[in-house]
Amino acid sequence: MEYLKELADDNIEEATACGPKKETGDDEAPIEFIVTHNKTNYTVSMPLSSTIKELKDKMFDIIGVSSQVQKVMVKGLARDDQTLESLNINSSSKIMVVGNRLIDIIAAARVNEDPSTTKPSTSAKEPLCKSKLHLKMVEKGIPDNAMIGILNIKESLPIRPLSGMLDKYGAKVRLTFKLELDELWISTKERTQKLPMASIKNIVSEPIEGYEQYYIMGFQLDKTEASNYWLYWVPAQYVDSIKRAVFGG
Repeated sequence: MEYLKELADDNIEEATACGPKKETGDDEAPIEFIVTHNKTNYTVSMPLSSTIKELKDKMFDIIGVSSQVQKVMVKGLARDDQTLESLNINSSSKIMVVGNRLIDIIAAARVNEDPSTTKPSTSAKEPLCKSKLHLKMVEKGIPDNAMIGILNIKESLPIRPLSGMLDKYGAKVRLTFKLELDELWISTKERTQKLPMASIKNIVSEPIEGYEQYYIMGFQLDKTEASNYWLYWVPAQYVDSIKRAVFGG
């Protein structure tokens, strides 16, 4: 009897070993959530382990906007290496994507390159800070309420608006980047201009000689450079971030 019991136990163990095993490493179940672009909602399904970069790649197939120029907003600007899980995305979440299609960006660039609207360049280019157009504002010196400028450092845009700059009339200017609306707000005491990012054709910038921690910056709002909206005493550390916020990348 003892022998039969041991034999039965062996058969049970063998059957267990040869029987179906529980599979491991099953694919993670995706979740559905809403992504908004240009006021249109899209239902997207992805695993929570997906990164923002992978979401951008998926959205490229849907909206035709290159992942390199997309900005993904999840309670602020999301980084490419962040995962949906780390951002607490769930089935009721709404994510906003801002950015323009490559064809629209190219069309704007072609307008800027139109020979009929472009002045021939001179061999000896005069620095912006020494030209008659800008010299008056430069000679006023650094405004009392200017933000601190820092050389040789590139910083992300702060959460608060950029302030302490002057326009060509000497009025104090504040820049607010409304990334969730894909707009740049330029505010003075009298008014606020709400500019769609796509309406800005080009940005030119140069350091101010003798005050290299600050820049002159011009936002081109139409086909010619005559449409430039000029700002003075822009902190050097934010120049690249301003351009990235407007044009992506």
